[in-house]
Amino acid sequence: MSPSTRLLHSNVDYVALNRQLEELTLTDFLRWSVVTFGERLVQVTSFGPTGIVILDHLVKVNPDVRVVTIDTGFLFPETYALWEEIERRYGIQIHVVRPELTPQEQERLYGPALWALEPDVCCHERKVKPMAAAVAGQHAWITGLRRDQSTTRNQTPLIGWDARYNLFKLSPLAHWTREAVWDYIRAYNLPYNRLHDLGYTSIGCIHCTRPPADANDERSGRWQGRMKTECGLHWPVRPFTPCRE
Repeated sequence: MSPSTRLLHSNVDYVALNRQLEELTLTDFLRWSVVTFGERLVQVTSFGPTGIVILDHLVKVNPDVRVVTIDTGFLFPETYALWEEIERRYGIQIHVVRPELTPQEQERLYGPALWALEPDVCCHERKVKPMAAAVAGQHAWITGLRRDQSTTRNQTPLIGWDARYNLFKLSPLAHWTREAVWDYIRAYNLPYNRLHDLGYTSIGCIHCTRPPADANDERSGRWQGRMKTECGLHWPVRPFTPCRE
């Protein structure tokens, strides 16, 4: 990380900073992020509802912000259609990062249906490794994590340190609910993945995504029948307990 960055990881009191940021509106949080990290700020999105709400605000704060997606090669047709719709609506070009291995090369190297045999290996090749390229040279990345998405995310801070990629990790809507996100999408007629109309709540690769097994667990449609709940992009960060009255 460049010493010119206004916010230095080694000097941050994360608990105090999160308390301050919790008081900001989404727009003000994003303004603070743009001022703090400048051109070294990137949104990485898979076009989930939360990411779309963030993007809708972010392009108004900074129309030139860098927005990146990881194309695993196994996305739903509906996801590609949404991607195109977002570019048209906002007049932006999404930067694309792809795995080193094509699906065909992966099959030759690891055998067929790696996602079924070793899903962690498949996620590592198609998401975790490309993520390094997606955030290379950046000081902070914006995610769509929310605390109510799953038990593994219920302590998500608004800002933390990403130890895997060595940069700040921002989750501007960590404290929003699913209902609040969808209320905003409907109120402003934002584009969204049409698979949500079929009952899907969290959408990733086509082989490992189903409608949720538990209506109260947004991510229970991912890797069904396995203990796996995350692709590996989201390492634990410095814990944060929301302020209580």
